Amino acid sequence: MDPKLSRGLWLVKWLLLVPHAIVLAFLWVAFFAVSLFAMFAILFTGRYPRALFDFNVGVLRWTWRVGFYAFNANGTDRYPPFTLRDVDYPATFSVEYPGELSRGLALVKWWLLAIPHYVIVALFIGGIWYGTHWGGAIAVLVLIAVLALLFTGRYPQGIFDLVLGMNRWALRVAAYAGLMTDVYPPFRLDMGAMEPGVAVPAVRAPKAGSSPGGVLMAVFGSLGFLVALGLLSASAALVWVDQTQRDSAGFVMAPSERLATSSYAVTAGYQRTGDALEARSLAVDVHGPSWMYASDRLGTVRIHVESQNGHPLFVGIAPTTAVAGYLGSVDRAALTGFPNGNARYVTHTGAAPSGPPAAQSFWARTASGRGDIALTWPVRHGAWTVVVMNADASRGVVADARLGARLGFLGELAGGIAVFALVSGAFATWLALAGIRRVNRASEAV
Repeated sequence: MDPKLSRGLWLVKWLLLVPHAIVLAFLWVAFFAVSLFAMFAILFTGRYPRALFDFNVGVLRWTWRVGFYAFNANGTDRYPPFTLRDVDYPATFSVEYPGELSRGLALVKWWLLAIPHYVIVALFIGGIWYGTHWGGAIAVLVLIAVLALLFTGRYPQGIFDLVLGMNRWALRVAAYAGLMTDVYPPFRLDMGAMEPGVAVPAVRAPKAGSSPGGVLMAVFGSLGFLVALGLLSASAALVWVDQTQRDSAGFVMAPSERLATSSYAVTAGYQRTGDALEARSLAVDVHGPSWMYASDRLGTVRIHVESQNGHPLFVGIAPTTAVAGYLGSVDRAALTGFPNGNARYVTHTGAAPSGPPAAQSFWARTASGRGDIALTWPVRHGAWTVVVMNADASRGVVADARLGARLGFLGELAGGIAVFALVSGAFATWLALAGIRRVNRASEAV
């Protein structure tokens, strides 16, 4: 353990380690692939290919250095290097190259023979594979230790020794399950900084000075990197929607929702307040710059409606005031939303409509018929209401409805977000690395 640990740096180490987490995610995928290839190599040749062996040992070494810096021990404030090689660092890991390996054991030791150890290690790390320690004894003990460090300035030596023993046990099992040795891991908790028979590497004392500016740079750089990753993910999601979620006419469609009511009509856009009909939040109340309503951008919407009770359907859109004059005294259901995937309405009792909807002259756009009918409407300014009825104005509307829009700007938006994310991510990476270098210089040995 470093002789002098920062009281509060552990609070932000998870941010500082974001670059390592990304790299290790890919390295562990490669670790499993290399282990599988190595198993077949051992079966046929009795040897673990040296280059593959060194790579997998390097992955475990890198993982251990990151764990020692943060969640598995918090034993140093020296930022872990980005390398698979064995370098000067307070935490070391090595496995002796085995030469000949048992061909038969390669088939069973990683799953059958290691089961008793898996049970124990799962208690230590909260998972089967080393590094997935959330909820295990190691995480709990390290949390206790860093809280003590925060309030007292001292890391309890007893906890450190116990945590090291648990990590050592877990790493031995990882090496055995990774086919790197035929020596069965001992059921032994070797506590303390020194493993039996291994000299402790010299750790240089950190400088008395600190680098709060470096910590802040690293923290904000890591946060910026996370934001950039989120923006890149959003950009990819927009591209996916733009390329895969359009119907045959090029509209991006929302999932289908069921409308079912015993009333004469389902409306989205207004509801009665006392004796008056007022536009509410579900009214298509359209404002904004005119360029948004060009047909290749936001401005054209599409409503698909399909009858589910055999009645021909009518769907129309009209100014809210005109619909209010037609349906103001009619028994109808005003749609208010879809909480938990189910349609919710405000019902209004009344009489039957004065006539079938298609006979009214105020509609801006209409569609009617059996099966799946579609209404396409170029969005206009003002307050508008969508109405779904049986074409003969009878009671009982049961239909599946989907709403979509042209959204022709999705590709441009995705490209703009991606460019911004790459530029901001590059700057955030530079900021984080510059901060890390400052932190390292402040904690290097004198």
